Amino acid sequence: MSNLSKKPTHRAYAVKGNGDKSHWREIGALWAHKDGKGFNLKLDLLPIDGSDIAIRLIETKSATDPATTQEGAQ
Repeated sequence: MSNLSKKPTHRAYAVKGNGDKSHWREIGALWAHKDGKGFNLKLDLLPIDGSDIAIRLIETKSATDPATTQEGAQ
């Protein structure tokens, strides 16, 4: 029996730059363990350019999430 939920709960992003000039690129997802004590991370891409990796809760797109604003869009 798996200890993972069926849907990812968070997205992983590679973030280059700061503030309004930052660029967010989705690179993977996280799944919470059903017991709430951990996560599994699947990366589709691994940034090698010095980008920070940001983990964000999956929510509906809003202007308050930097990953979904125009600056953060791909």
